[in-house]
Amino acid sequence: MAVQSETFQESARPAWLERETNLEKVVKIGVFGVILLVVIYPFVSVLATSLASEPDVIKNGGLVIWPEHPTLSAYQTIFAGGVVTRAIWVSIGITTVGTLLSLAVTIGMAYGLSRNIWGGKYFLLIALFTLLFTPGIIPNYLAVKQYGLLNSYAALILPVLVSAFNLVVLRQFFMGIPGELLDSARIDGANDWDILLKIVVPLSKAVIAVVALFYAVSYWNDFFTALLYLNDSAMWPLQLVLRLYVVQGAPLPSAGDVVENAPPLQSIQMAVVVVAMIPILCVYPFLQRYFTRGVLSGAIKG
Repeated sequence: MAVQSETFQESARPAWLERETNLEKVVKIGVFGVILLVVIYPFVSVLATSLASEPDVIKNGGLVIWPEHPTLSAYQTIFAGGVVTRAIWVSIGITTVGTLLSLAVTIGMAYGLSRNIWGGKYFLLIALFTLLFTPGIIPNYLAVKQYGLLNSYAALILPVLVSAFNLVVLRQFFMGIPGELLDSARIDGANDWDILLKIVVPLSKAVIAVVALFYAVSYWNDFFTALLYLNDSAMWPLQLVLRLYVVQGAPLPSAGDVVENAPPLQSIQMAVVVVAMIPILCVYPFLQRYFTRGVLSGAIKG
């Protein structure tokens, strides 16, 4: 009987908890290895090409995997020109200010919509409506022009200040916080601001970190709104500079005058790509633990 009950318990285990055979382990390792190679290969090639000299680029046909004569001349060129350096600071400023403002407004709206307030359902429906029907380029441009935001950094932040998806995610998480906890704080004399800042926000660090990462990546990678609303090239963010010099192949201003032996164009382009990737790669490890917890928030009940 004991053997039968043990066999029944093993057979009743879910499929993902069954013991793997050696063949299944080999297959999984092989699949993960291929995926890892596909993900790492482009990044390695971009980094290697940015460090390659002109003989390396010519020898490998423009795509270098291992530079035989590594050099930092491409990075010296893009930073000495001043265009990329200015664009980096512009992108950092837009991302920082935009993320903070978006978080503040989204958290406030999500907390208000998670409580029983007058007209809350109508405001929520309006937010959800933007998920189904998005305005076109021309209406957006006319609205930005009407409010006098053209050729200003506010045009890159205010029209996309609140994401309806992030708003719904935060609202659902706030609704999962026990109401008894908030009621007890209110009985002790706490107002809505105290409850939001001292109870709700500390309990929601994981999901707020996820939303902050979504906003930051969105602001950092956005170039199309800058292309539409910014007429002054001195105000361009890094992604728009990246598009100009990498996609369109335009040379950097006075690139040949910065160093005696100017690096090849491919190395300069890949160096700009690496510089554009570094900030997100540096921020993500610090938010990874919150990101994992935030993604799993609400998946397990009880």
